[in-house]
Amino acid sequence: MTNETNSLMFLPGLICDHALWREQMIAFSGDYDCSVADLTKDESVGDMARAVLRDAPPLFNLAALSMGGYVAFEILRQAPERIAKLALLNTKARPDTPDERARREDLLRAVGVGNFKGATGRLLPLFIHEDRLDDDDLTGEIEKMAERVGKDAFVRQQKAILSRPDSLPDLSGISCPTLLIGGRQDRLTPVDCHEEMAAGIPGSELIIIEDCGHLSPMEHPDRVTEELQTWFG
Repeated sequence: MTNETNSLMFLPGLICDHALWREQMIAFSGDYDCSVADLTKDESVGDMARAVLRDAPPLFNLAALSMGGYVAFEILRQAPERIAKLALLNTKARPDTPDERARREDLLRAVGVGNFKGATGRLLPLFIHEDRLDDDDLTGEIEKMAERVGKDAFVRQQKAILSRPDSLPDLSGISCPTLLIGGRQDRLTPVDCHEEMAAGIPGSELIIIEDCGHLSPMEHPDRVTEELQTWFG
């Protein structure tokens, strides 16, 4: 399929910002009108989606990771005709399990009674492959992102995630070409979440990256960039 637009919007995940997509932005900037959405100001995926749509052109390509994927599903509910091609990375359509909800609520309580420490030792093992935990460059970039996002936005984002709707019933109605990318060792959105989306979205394509955790654009930037360039053409 020939692409219909050269506009490409990137949606980051929880406590992530433009740095999540740095390498992809560099790679696409010569041929695409690229931007990274700010998902720090709202506390519902509905409001996040409306903010993205206000800033986006009438027709655009969309690449979204994790929480950004939840926003992408909401964009597809609000204005499906505006998405030319879609890439969903390290995300899921299903709602959180009770254990996942409890973990988020525990994090919110901890933030409420103490200082926000961003991507702490409690979160980093969930974000990246265990073999990368000693990679000071990578972990340092993740920590800097979390510091830039800050406590208040972290709280808003967690509330948005906790209140998001179940997107599983919407999968069969997604009509734009859709690419799914997951990490083999992703502990937050494991492979079965991606297989579930691939089974539900008509004509979608699924790629699983080996030796990869939850932040694939930072852990394997060259591979992710290559797959996205092939996809968005």
